[in-house]
Amino acid sequence: MASDYVWAAIFVAVGVGFAIVSLVASWFVRPYNPKGQKLATYECGERPKGSAWVQLRPGYYIYMLVFVIFDVEVVFMFPWAMALRHLKGTSLAVFALVDMVIFVLVLAVGLLYAWKKGVLRWE
Repeated sequence: MASDYVWAAIFVAVGVGFAIVSLVASWFVRPYNPKGQKLATYECGERPKGSAWVQLRPGYYIYMLVFVIFDVEVVFMFPWAMALRHLKGTSLAVFALVDMVIFVLVLAVGLLYAWKKGVLRWE
């Protein structure tokens, strides 16, 4: 059992080490020429119009947060459904089902709260 943790630690160390070595190597190899066209704002090949520092309404951030919440919910529900399929007929399956119902209810309460506050209204 302890050897499982050793192998997991080795894989984590190799992964982190590879990321660090790659970033440091690319920092040394890359060309550094911060002038002219490189400092211009890039907008899909079009010439930029105005400043790149445009302030957006806070409502856009609310939409983004609600999207992320429900996106994360789906990301959690798919593996849960696959695991629940293998737990069919056990008491652990009932516990897992109750856990997911609570999770979805908490998210639903958050959605209802946001809806009642009117933050989902697009103006």
